[in-house]
Amino acid sequence: MALITISGYPSSGKSTRAAQIHDFLSSAASSPQLKVKVISDDDLAIDRASYDDSLQEKTTRATLFTAITRHIARDTILIVDGMNYIKGFRYQLYCKAREAGVRVATVYVLAMPDQCRKWNDERGDGKKYKPQTLDALIQRFEEPSSMVRWDAPLFSVPWDDPTPPLERISDAVTTGIIKPPNVGTQITPKAPTDALRTLEHTTNALVSALMAAQAAGPLGGPIVLTVDALEPSSNTSGNESSVLRIRLTLPHRALTLSELQRLKRQFVAARRKAVTLGSTEKGRVEWGEEGVGRAFAEFLEEGLGIVR
Repeated sequence: MALITISGYPSSGKSTRAAQIHDFLSSAASSPQLKVKVISDDDLAIDRASYDDSLQEKTTRATLFTAITRHIARDTILIVDGMNYIKGFRYQLYCKAREAGVRVATVYVLAMPDQCRKWNDERGDGKKYKPQTLDALIQRFEEPSSMVRWDAPLFSVPWDDPTPPLERISDAVTTGIIKPPNVGTQITPKAPTDALRTLEHTTNALVSALMAAQAAGPLGGPIVLTVDALEPSSNTSGNESSVLRIRLTLPHRALTLSELQRLKRQFVAARRKAVTLGSTEKGRVEWGEEGVGRAFAEFLEEGLGIVR
């Protein structure tokens, strides 16, 4: 459904705002299947001392991101209650939300540094930051901006406001635009383990079938080539051989084996790159024999100067 990122100085009242948003969205949920969940340092047993050291802080962010990845879903409004003071980390959360197909919103809890220091000193729950840690975190804080896509829509909540703009936040996370995943956030499917074997077999078989057909008589125009498949089709019985029928259009001239082999090498080289990348310049790749055969036929037509 949505990912709400709470951001602000340490001890600025972020947990209070997260609880207010959680209670409002839970009571206003339009479906009993809709879940509203808060993830915070306290839920993950992260001690405030983790922010005293940069290496421990990296581990803390990794723990938080893992929990977010585990709980983010299209039936859940996930509220991330933390400082989230690094814009690179907020961008990482934004990408994860786009990958999961959920809406995003950022709530920026505004408080003066002196007010945060006062509240931190008054804490008696054992969740106090060291004064030098608090000052360092405030100094390093990277303020959210509505001008950048990973912080938008941005809702700023001053520390002395009794409640956040709950209705506007609710509209953003329930009816706002869900941005589709881009190339950087899409999960790229990996090639099957027999992809290279299928590639070599199908292209070699098509080249051999072309040369055999040409030896039987002049070629030109649309033809259908029949080659044996590696794997039997679901439409054939166990004792029948499966065949592929590939349609392509040829020029009205004799084709040489060297010409076909050169085009085959170019096609195979491009497909070998896609084994690791998952796609080519023209998009996703079909790895089955029929898909490879059709793609190779189109590549031959283009290489032989056939205009469709």
